[in-house]
Amino acid sequence: MSAVPPSSDNYCYRHPDRQSFVLCQRCGRTICPECQTVAAVGVHCPECVKEARQSAPRTRPAIVTSMRRAGRSDSPVVTYAIIALCVSVFVAELFLGGTSGAVFQSLVAYGPLTNAEPWRLLTSIFVHLSILHLLFNMYSLFIFGPILERLLGRGRYAALFFLSGLGGSVAVLLIAPAIPVAGASGAIFGLLGAFFVIQRHLGGNNVQLLIVIALNLVIGFVVPNIAWQAHVGGLIVGAAVALIFVRTRDRKQRGLQFALLGVTLLALIGLTVYGAATVFSRV
Repeated sequence: MSAVPPSSDNYCYRHPDRQSFVLCQRCGRTICPECQTVAAVGVHCPECVKEARQSAPRTRPAIVTSMRRAGRSDSPVVTYAIIALCVSVFVAELFLGGTSGAVFQSLVAYGPLTNAEPWRLLTSIFVHLSILHLLFNMYSLFIFGPILERLLGRGRYAALFFLSGLGGSVAVLLIAPAIPVAGASGAIFGLLGAFFVIQRHLGGNNVQLLIVIALNLVIGFVVPNIAWQAHVGGLIVGAAVALIFVRTRDRKQRGLQFALLGVTLLALIGLTVYGAATVFSRV
C-alpha cells in the first residue's frame, strides 16, 4: 500500500502520525481514538475535557475513568470482536454437524427463506464453509480492518462493516436467489471499497489497491462456488458508505451523515423486501 501524503486536517492534533476522521464535538480538532473522550453528544478532545472538568466537580470514580481510558486505546476492538465471533461460530459448526448441522443451516442466507427469516442476510456473515474459507476472510479482515477502524472510529467502522455485509447478501438475493450464501467476504469487499474511496480522498496512490480488488473480483468470477454477487454488492455499498463519511466530516454535518446512513439502510431494506417478494418467480 502506498503512503498517503500528510495533511494536518486528517491527522490527530496531538499525534501527527495518526490519521483520523473523528472530530472533537466542541472545538473541531481532529483526534485519534486515544485522544477521544465520549461525551453526551459525540466525542471531546483532551483540552475540552480538561476545561469541562475544571468547571465541574468530580462525579466519576477513578476506576471507571481508568476503564474508559482503556476502551479508547488504539486497539481495533471491533475488528477483533468480529474475528472472535466468526471463529467461535466456526468452532460451533465443527462440533454440531458442519455445513449440514444446525448452526450452519440456521444462519446461512438463502433467498427463499428471506421472507420468514430476513435476519439470515446478516447472520450469514459469521458462518464459513471451510477452514480455508475462514482463514482467508479473517486474514483479509485482520489486514484491512484495524487501519479503517482507526481512521473512521469504532462506530463508523462497525456501520461500514455491517452495511457492506448486508449489501453483499442483498445483491445475491436480487441476482442469484437460489444460491446459499455464507462468509464475511461481502463485508470485506466493502472495506476494500471504502479504503479506495478514503485513499482517493486523501490523495494517495490507489494503483496497488485497485490491483488487489480486481484480482479478488476475477477470482470470484472464475472459481466455482463463490458468490461473486456478494463481492460486488459489498464493494458498492462499502464505497458508498465511505463516500458519505468523507463528504460529511465536519461536526456540523453529523446529522446529515446519520441521515445518509439511514437512507442507505432503508434502501437495502427496501431491496430486501422486493427481493423476498419476488424470489420464487426468479429461482
